[in-house]
Amino acid sequence: MREYVRHQNGRMFESEFFEFFSKVHPAAPFILWVPIALAIPIYALITERCTPQGLLLYFPLGLLSWQVTEYFAHKKLFHWQGIGPLTRRFHDIVHGFHHRYPDDPQRLVMPLAVSISIAAIVCSGLWALDRPAFSWPWFTGYLSGYLFYDFMHWSTHFRKPLTRWGKRMRAHHMAHHFADIDKNFGISHRWIDRTLGTLDSRGQD
Repeated sequence: MREYVRHQNGRMFESEFFEFFSKVHPAAPFILWVPIALAIPIYALITERCTPQGLLLYFPLGLLSWQVTEYFAHKKLFHWQGIGPLTRRFHDIVHGFHHRYPDDPQRLVMPLAVSISIAAIVCSGLWALDRPAFSWPWFTGYLSGYLFYDFMHWSTHFRKPLTRWGKRMRAHHMAHHFADIDKNFGISHRWIDRTLGTLDSRGQD
């Protein structure tokens, strides 16, 4: 198990500039992306770029696609340390710091520069696909899945859950932090961990 420090904030960079931009207020992603997630399907329906049936079909597919992205990005990228000091520093910036200071409130959601960059890459691919009837509702679902992920990650660290499901999800993520970092890679879900054999269910049932 890795070392961690509870209920403290840590410093990631010596540079004040980089340190400032490594932090993000938990509300920032929602202030930026929620209006966009609402505007996209409304605009797509009004301009007939997609149909209500297409929205009902492809929105859930986008949600599912995000959950797959979330799982494999966490497992394969966030926990990849490489073989040298540069790759270990990359890991530390991307995810290792969060494991070391799990209660730092300004590093619980994705920085805007990262989410905007990912959105730009995904949108570029969808633009090249040139199938708006699919891409507009799919991206809405994908974006909504990301927002739910950010909310769940913030919530499991910052809020006391009130429901049985919330307590189960919090236990799921806390087991990843404090019991076995090679288990429970899903943040907003548990089904992929269960399906692929990476579920640690202690304290969840």
